[in-house]
Order: sequence, then structure tokens, then C-alpha cells
Amino acid sequence: MTGKEQGIEQESVDLSLEELYQKYRKYSFAIAYRMLGTVTDAEDVVQDCFVELENKPLNDIQNPKAYVAKMTMNRCLNLLNSARKQRETYVGQWLPEPLGESADLPADWLERKDMISYAFLVLLEQLKPVERAVFVLREAFQYDYKDIAELLGKTESNCRQLFSRSRRILSSEKSVLPVPASNSKNNASRIKLLERFTSAFLAHDVTAMLELLAEQPAFVADGGGNVHTVMRPMVVRKGVLALLTSRRVLTALRERELVRTVINGEIQLAFLKEGKVKEVLCIRLTPDGEHIQDFYLMINPDKLGHIRV
Repeated sequence: MTGKEQGIEQESVDLSLEELYQKYRKYSFAIAYRMLGTVTDAEDVVQDCFVELENKPLNDIQNPKAYVAKMTMNRCLNLLNSARKQRETYVGQWLPEPLGESADLPADWLERKDMISYAFLVLLEQLKPVERAVFVLREAFQYDYKDIAELLGKTESNCRQLFSRSRRILSSEKSVLPVPASNSKNNASRIKLLERFTSAFLAHDVTAMLELLAEQPAFVADGGGNVHTVMRPMVVRKGVLALLTSRRVLTALRERELVRTVINGEIQLAFLKEGKVKEVLCIRLTPDGEHIQDFYLMINPDKLGHIRV
């Protein structure tokens, strides 16, 4: 699918502001969330874009979808540049905000084929803002380089270079692209693996857990300074194993009601207390789907507001 198939071509429309909002707010949010990794910021970007449109003659807009995309991306780039400074003072590790399919947000956006998994959002943090912009437009929304150049105010050649650089940075992580929800075989395999993990985790079973771990797993937790948790990433197999089977660490999680739920288009684990989500554990599997490569534990209550089970 090319950018023109996405609707970047010239549109002949005569819509009111309310009609534009209803038609393109989900599109704007989809871009903003992928760029920023936080729901609140993405919602603010969408709101700001359409507030600005209130003061602009709509008849002057030849291509509403492209205009909304450009407005959204510009705001995201500005926020990302300032967010990098803020994250330098963030307590502990910063992880993207997970988003559940039942969240009260623009309807059906999670069903889009360009859905990006939670693990991939984590990986996007490695990219500079402009690299991320090019990569998201190209990889998630399938825009061609000409349209990306127009949206970002750059040359086609520059956009190609930025995309190639981004692919090189993430080249070893291609396997984290999401599996379509309709792939029942993959879902069944994932559920089985999650069941094995849950049993091993609750029983502190070292042998069973060791069988589940990849050769070089990683464990990252985000408490945001609000909740005590593992402050630094654990990237050694022996350390991850000890962490997940310890009787002194992560004890609160074992006291919760543990349920499977869909987060960012994939089946993950949520930990509930009195029916309220208190923690979320997102996992990334190895390419063969047989082992767990990475663990992302979200404990920061400020980032759990859009997970409902």
C-alpha cells in the first residue's frame, strides 16, 4: 500500500470542522501515539491540531488528511525534542504507556493492520525524533518517500537516508513486528507460553523458567519514581532468571489476580488488585515464538490508566 492509497493524494472535499474531526481524529491519534509512546500526549496533540483548525479557513486546505498528518507530526517532533530532556531526569527506566483494546479511545484503531506492538514502541526510543518520524510514516503507514518529504519539509534523498539509518539501528529487531490478531495459531502458541511462564513465576520454578528464557533475555521495569521497582535493566540471563524466581523480589505481583489481556494488539499479562490493574507485563518473544526475549514491566500508575480488563 502506497502513501497515495492511504489518501495522501489531493482530495476534493468540503467538510465542516466537526466532520474533519470525526474523519481524521483516529488517524491523527494513530500517528501521535506511535511517535510519542504516551496516550495523554497523543490525545493532547490531536486536540491541539483541531483547535488550530478552528482559526483556519477550511477552504484553503486542499488535502485535509495530509494537512492533519503534517500538523500532528510537527507537534510530535516538538514534544519529542523537549521530552528527551525531561526523560534525562526521569526516575528509573522510561517505558512507553501501554494501551489496552478496551480503552475509551478512538474506536477500532487497534484493529488497523499497521498496529505497532509494545516491544516495537520500546525499540523506537532508540531513534532520534526525525528518524522516528520517517520510520513511522514509512513502516507503519506505508507512505512513499515523496510524500514523507513533503510532510516533513525534507528532500526525498534525505528521507531515504534517514529510513535506511533507522532500519540499520533496528535491523536485528525485525521479529518484534506484531502478529495479526486473526492469526489464531500464533495466538494459541503465545497463550500456551504465557501459561507456562505464569506457572513458573508463581511457583518460583527455576528449571521451568530457565526453559522459557532466551539466550540473552532482558528485563526492564518502569515505576516512574512512584512505586519501588527494579531500577536498572537486567540484561544477563542468570540475573533475569534470579529476578523472576526470587522469593524476595516482585512479591506483590504474586499476590495479585493475574489475567491475560490484549495490549497494543498482542496478548499480555495484567495484575489486578480488587479488580483494578496495578501492573502490566508485556513480553517480546524470540523469532521462533518458543522463548521469551524481553520483559517490560509497567508499574507506574500514571501509565496504567488506559488498561481495562
